[in-house]
Amino acid sequence: MPASPSTALLLVNLGTPQAPTAGAVRRYLAEFLHDHRVVQLTRWLWCPLLHFVILPLRSPKVAKKYAQIWMEGGSPLAVHTQRLAAAVQQRLPQWRVAHAMRYGQPAIANALEQLRRDGVQRVVVLPLYPQYSTTTTASVADAMASAAAGLEWRMVEQYATDPGWVAAVADSIRAHRTAHGAGRHLLFSFHGLPQRLADQGDPYPQQCEASARAIAAALGLSDNEWSLSYQSRFGRERWLQPATRDALDDFAERGIDTVDVACPGFAVDCLETLEEVAMMLAARFAERGGRLRYIPCLNDAPSHAQALAALALRQRDGQDA
Repeated sequence: MPASPSTALLLVNLGTPQAPTAGAVRRYLAEFLHDHRVVQLTRWLWCPLLHFVILPLRSPKVAKKYAQIWMEGGSPLAVHTQRLAAAVQQRLPQWRVAHAMRYGQPAIANALEQLRRDGVQRVVVLPLYPQYSTTTTASVADAMASAAAGLEWRMVEQYATDPGWVAAVADSIRAHRTAHGAGRHLLFSFHGLPQRLADQGDPYPQQCEASARAIAAALGLSDNEWSLSYQSRFGRERWLQPATRDALDDFAERGIDTVDVACPGFAVDCLETLEEVAMMLAARFAERGGRLRYIPCLNDAPSHAQALAALALRQRDGQDA
């Protein structure tokens, strides 16, 4: 690799606390929940509620959840994102590949400053969100707009049906089912979104459905062999339906006792996949007589790294991702 490449790829993930402690979680959640893209309430109403009610109550509980999945090198999201960046770097030897977090560290602004010092002039930004949402991808664009002065940059806005990515996800599911046997049903669980945002035109649910259909087609599944749901609801307003918890309860009631669950909206494993799905929802399903078998995210799999590298090359060349 040249000592000073002029083009860089910046992989951006959501973020993570620096430690599985109440203080670290509180700092992370404060930054995350201050983003107007995430919570759109007026600041005079939201900030007191956030700092005096939500953070004091929620931070210790979330810290305990992180402690259950923490890895030697940090949170799973941090460790797997770093490893993924290294795997993509191997496939783009003429580029500088870096990673950043929208919330927490390494911050986007700090990553860009390091790229400037390294002599980078052009940056392809790839948010690790296959499906576009104003709450995620648009927030990364906001951060880039305020921190990328002096750099030429382009962004991959979504790759919900990218053939390389779809094939990678399908292959991972196929390999898991070959090794462990296929469950009676395959459930695609995506992160939730308030229904209000979808009603306002956020394309996220349509892209989740497109992803699920493309992956199911690549697996050769009929419509009755798979379904889609949404997890990680927060607050009291109506979110996208059906909820993953409710879908699993329905399976149990209908006697569908073995369900494979994949989370193709997550590039790497994190709190929402490992603690919420593989632990909490699996335990709930087991109490109802079922067996939930979680299929890991792509993480730093070679096929994942190759698909992202191809997306970056196409974006650099001005092709639609």
